[in-house]
Amino acid sequence: MKKHCLFFFFLWAIQFSFSQNSALWKGYFSYNEIKDLSQSSDKLFAASENALFYKNSISGEISTTNTVDGLSAQTISSIYHSPNFKKTLVGYENGLMTVINEKDNSILNVVDIINKALPSNIKRINHFMEHNGIVYISCDFGIVQFNLSTLQFGDTYFIGDSGSQISVTQTTVFNDKIYASTLTNGIRSAEISNPNLNDYNQWVLIVSGNWSSIETFHSELIAIDTSGYIHKYNSVSNSFAVYLQLPSKAVDMRKTDNYLLITTAYSVFIYNKQVTLIRQINSNQITDFSPNFTCATSINDIVYIGTKQNGLINTTISESSTFENSTPSGPLRNSVFALKTTPTSFWAVYGDYDSVYNPYPKDSYGISKFNKAGWLHIPYEKVFGSKSLISIAVDPNNENKVYIGSLDSGLLKIENDTPSFLYGKTNSSIEAISDNDTWVNGLVFDKTGNLWINNSLVENGIKTLKTKETWLSFSIKPILSNPNKTIFGRMEIDKNETKWVATNKNGIIGFNENGKVLKKITVGSDAGNLPIDDARVATPDNNKQLWIGTTKGLRILSNIDSFFSDEQLTANPIIIVEENLAQELMYEQFIIDIVVDGANNKWIGTADSGVFLVSPDGQQTIHHFTINNSPLPSNTINDIDINGETGEVFFATTKGLVSYKGTSTDANETLNNVYVYPNPVRPEYTGTVKISGLINKATIKIADIEGNLVYETTSEGGTIEWDTTAFGKYKVASGVYMIFISAQDGIETKVKKVMIIR
Repeated sequence: MKKHCLFFFFLWAIQFSFSQNSALWKGYFSYNEIKDLSQSSDKLFAASENALFYKNSISGEISTTNTVDGLSAQTISSIYHSPNFKKTLVGYENGLMTVINEKDNSILNVVDIINKALPSNIKRINHFMEHNGIVYISCDFGIVQFNLSTLQFGDTYFIGDSGSQISVTQTTVFNDKIYASTLTNGIRSAEISNPNLNDYNQWVLIVSGNWSSIETFHSELIAIDTSGYIHKYNSVSNSFAVYLQLPSKAVDMRKTDNYLLITTAYSVFIYNKQVTLIRQINSNQITDFSPNFTCATSINDIVYIGTKQNGLINTTISESSTFENSTPSGPLRNSVFALKTTPTSFWAVYGDYDSVYNPYPKDSYGISKFNKAGWLHIPYEKVFGSKSLISIAVDPNNENKVYIGSLDSGLLKIENDTPSFLYGKTNSSIEAISDNDTWVNGLVFDKTGNLWINNSLVENGIKTLKTKETWLSFSIKPILSNPNKTIFGRMEIDKNETKWVATNKNGIIGFNENGKVLKKITVGSDAGNLPIDDARVATPDNNKQLWIGTTKGLRILSNIDSFFSDEQLTANPIIIVEENLAQELMYEQFIIDIVVDGANNKWIGTADSGVFLVSPDGQQTIHHFTINNSPLPSNTINDIDINGETGEVFFATTKGLVSYKGTSTDANETLNNVYVYPNPVRPEYTGTVKISGLINKATIKIADIEGNLVYETTSEGGTIEWDTTAFGKYKVASGVYMIFISAQDGIETKVKKVMIIR
């Protein structure tokens, strides 16, 4: 009993922590891949990869639930809504189960199946079936009971021969017996009232073979084998006989009040109560696209069809009806590989490469843009055949001009949201590796508006597209013995216009076209002191330091100005002290990206450990976000970018795009745009007061109306926070507080007020 109490307290604590911080997070999820559907009399419940949405069949209103709301980031495999208990169950591939209470929107994650002493690869939840308040959960090892009233698990049934673990695909109740279809071990049944169902001897093998589903539909028991044959059960002979043959194997079968719906990848078959086909919906009837179907259900005479890549489609039983897409807006896919923010929007691409820069098989995905008007998608058919789009740069002088790098065909130019030109081997200085490989990465603009790119696996690996549409190429052979085997990653430009290029085999290359200076930071105490020669990012910060991320940890070049004076550049680790032990910051971490915010803090994205936010000198870890303590949908971070005006930090992961409302905005040039929020501070508000629009190194003093100083600080970037205490000792009283702001030289000043109501 104590274990159960501690377990539920742990779950509550996690959810409470999430709810306290959820206001700082936003989710930008794709709902295009429908995993499963469920329904009540007036609402459709849809599960995508790691998010849910609901459609009211009467009003048409759509709402969503994702990791920002407390949903797990694991991959969903099934969903079931109980109208009687007003609870929604979500099953996951790893065995996790989530219970969502419709009455208060609470979310409870239950880990009993995960914690079973079974191989992790057989814990997938395949199906839910409710009977008399008990849900029978079909898993890859057997069946588990779950009580909807007590929210507690009951018995587990291992129904294979001699009690072995077998994959159960679906269960149903027919004539007071429970029937289970299994993937490779036939259809088995037992008396539903039998109190000893956990005894495998109580389960009788009805028919052998491989079965994908079983369902009770009025007076019939229907089963489908994995070859696509529909069978009817004969209670007299206690056997199944072939009734119909589908054109391909079924991916889903379910009943509603009036219909039986069987789904294949390209068709939905709808049967009436007499099991007579009344409508067949084929994917090629949906003329805008020919989707792959995943499942289908109905509410009254409205049919809802889940698809693999095109979200939720609804139509009616009528043959003459049209098709409507009811999917919430979002990116094309959840696996966003690269993103780029502007003051008013952000762009996302979905091509990718693995840990050794291998882009195969190449991806044929489009491009997404988000702004206040919503999502805009550029389909693959309009990008001139460019595959594996992996890097983005937006012209700082013209937000309507965007460039996308491809590990397939070069550099794509987009103007006014329309692809306009593809730079490749025949019309630019970009060089190809082969007929099908022109690799461009590391896009970045310099301060004069020239676009710099990396061109991998060729001698002239660094190139620039000048503002007048002319090209220059620079050879890297002076410091690389075999540039034709070097793959380039990210590239950054510092205040001296030095380009810092990450490589897979030669660490970091520094290049400055003024004098054509080329230098290298790589492995070895006399060659740069990197922990490994596979570097992924080199980011200059606001204090002229270069933060280098590798696949085996972090290094810092103390002064970027040394690029011109030192013959050999040397980077060093950051040593921190934890629990009285000296250790290396980010030791052996596979670092994907490093981004510097307005306060010179570093956001560090990793391949498998989530996101770290560290202080300017790295001595303090301010945040460490993972899937376990935040709405981050994956610990694998593909990209990070910051909207410098708002402080919103975007995280592109393998399972979704989310953002965190940071407070470190870019510094302003003047104090003309200083503002304070919230103002007034009301009793129910528990957060901090933000003062934004600051210049760097501004002095901020806050005093009460009588002139008593209660807070003082110096800005790093464009925003500071005040916790409404008097130097951290106690909450200040209600009243008006004066905010005095002055520039470092004292010439420019500003005065603001904030009212606090306790």
